[in-house]
Amino acid sequence: MDKPAAAGRIAELRAEIRRHDNLYYVLDRPAITDAEYDILYLELVKLEEEHPDLITPDSPTQRVGGRPLDRFEQVTHRIPMLSLENAFTDGDIAEFDDRVKRFLGLPAGEEIAYVCEPKMDGLAVELVYEGGRLTVGSTRGDGFVGEEVTQNLKTVKSIPLTLGCDNPPALLEVRGEVFLPLDAFQKLNTQREEEGEAPFANPRNAAAGSIRQLDPRIAAKRPLAIFCYAPGMVEAASFASQSEFLATIRRWGLPVNPLARQVTGVAGILAFYREMTAQRDTLPYEIDGVVVKVDSFALQRELGEKSRSPRWAAAVKFPPRQAVTVIEDIVPSVGRTGVITPTAHLRPVEVSGVTVSRATLHNWEEMERKDIRIGDTVVIERAGDVIPAVVRVLTEKRSGDERFLPIPASCPECGSEVVKIPDEVAVRCMGLSCPAQIRESIIHFASRHAMDIDGLGEKYVEQLLRLGLVRNVADLYLLTRDDFMQFDRMGVKLAENLLNAIAASRQRELSRFIFALGIRHVGEHTAKLLATAFGSIDNLARAEEEELLSIREIGPQVARSIITFFHNEGNRETIRRMIEAGVRPTVEEKRVGGRFTGKTFVFTGALTRFTRDEAKTMVESEGGHAAGSVSKKTDYVVAGAEAGSKLAKARDLGVAVLTEDEFLTMLEGDT
Repeated sequence: MDKPAAAGRIAELRAEIRRHDNLYYVLDRPAITDAEYDILYLELVKLEEEHPDLITPDSPTQRVGGRPLDRFEQVTHRIPMLSLENAFTDGDIAEFDDRVKRFLGLPAGEEIAYVCEPKMDGLAVELVYEGGRLTVGSTRGDGFVGEEVTQNLKTVKSIPLTLGCDNPPALLEVRGEVFLPLDAFQKLNTQREEEGEAPFANPRNAAAGSIRQLDPRIAAKRPLAIFCYAPGMVEAASFASQSEFLATIRRWGLPVNPLARQVTGVAGILAFYREMTAQRDTLPYEIDGVVVKVDSFALQRELGEKSRSPRWAAAVKFPPRQAVTVIEDIVPSVGRTGVITPTAHLRPVEVSGVTVSRATLHNWEEMERKDIRIGDTVVIERAGDVIPAVVRVLTEKRSGDERFLPIPASCPECGSEVVKIPDEVAVRCMGLSCPAQIRESIIHFASRHAMDIDGLGEKYVEQLLRLGLVRNVADLYLLTRDDFMQFDRMGVKLAENLLNAIAASRQRELSRFIFALGIRHVGEHTAKLLATAFGSIDNLARAEEEELLSIREIGPQVARSIITFFHNEGNRETIRRMIEAGVRPTVEEKRVGGRFTGKTFVFTGALTRFTRDEAKTMVESEGGHAAGSVSKKTDYVVAGAEAGSKLAKARDLGVAVLTEDEFLTMLEGDT
């Protein structure tokens, strides 16, 4: 496709993708399937890769996160982002309404129109649109100066990079609250615990921690969302009221909480507050109260502000959702990746209308920090659908019979060795055949980038486990056609296909086999390094820490994880059984002492003589390493047409730059 045609198609795709983003993330009315959306998105990615000069900052493809920052720049808000006065009781609400009327000189009997909105428990930010295009995003900071986090906010899918209106205002500043939905918060904390990281205390901390990452790619991996709620400075547009502002920006593609609405007087505020109190535990996000604002912007201007808060708004806070109970026992449980988590079994207690009998203690370091013991009287807190957590121990109620639960010496599920890796908070079972982990182990083992057992997906793995046909990955190689014929809706042909796929996996490359074992910290790239360095699974199993550390890119954490894995007798037995069943991992040939031994290459721009995968293969076959980013350790950058930031960085660092032809000449040369 020539450039003019590509430019036209790119414009069409961007408009269509923005429309579907608005339907999905803002209006909650998706019009196409995820697969259909992916087709549009991938077509745009391909066209932009072919014509990189047509990429613009507001393209939907630019949400993935840019380069890491050294620090955040400061942003001064044109209009301060003030905090709100708090109200806690019906009397506080009535007093707020009385103050508004007195200041405006209105009679006591006259009712004022207010807008009520759920008070999101997230991170306050400001979005600046100039000519309809998002140019700056910042945190609230101290209300006067915040941190510039534009790249991170661009990764939030519900924030439009361009306003959806024909004549956008010259300047539109919009305030909003970035938050992490509760289901995403739970998954993120589970992932962090499995990776040996401390969990976030609550969704608000998770949202704030995501937006304040110096590396935008981290924010891009987290499904953050936003609701917009207030204007800052606006030029070439005007709004008569809060309700008009919310309705207008929603039409322009900015997300607005659908529960926000106009009410009349104190009775209307109280009705909304009680409605939100009742809905609080069923909402997919965390709220901690209700925000009340005088609807009319003219009245807001007349009321004005005090030193740190406006007179025309108040935050009506919910009461804390806490209760006091007793920890009757602490029981360790094993997660799907082997992380052992202590769970408190509580004397049942009601919190916000729900009977609670368990609470997470996260890990042993957290237990020690809070000094939590069996028999303790504790304060627990329930936040939405998130599992309750112990807030603090009431040490004054101790009798002296309380006891601390030590880290178990062996896995409560399978009896394998339990390990606490240095610099991690997680305690792990290292057993490859642990019943608590086996489902995920088999799914990973059979996945495309591992042993690539075509057709053996989650549905069939679950049936294998339900029928008791496998207890670890080695059992896959002992399955028969009769075993598969026990499955629901299984035919002879399909059973034969599965058996053939399992048989074909016996000859996979050693690097795939190493990756398939699911060794902690060993991804595809590290598995290739290990396969090349050791040549067989036996050599790797016998490797000492010093040998592992001598390999480029293998650090102490990875080395310890590998050694711990192979020191586990159950893991060695599982591998031995696979070898006995005919698994023969092959080693990819790699030239010893090749032309590129010890050299790192980076490929950038539009390559015409070879693809990036072909380039990587050529480099690795000659003993070199193909990296994805330029650093001081890079030896050569191979630049194709229209190369961008990587080429600029190479020149800044003084890295040698080659054309494609020069690279091929180097590859074919004698030295």
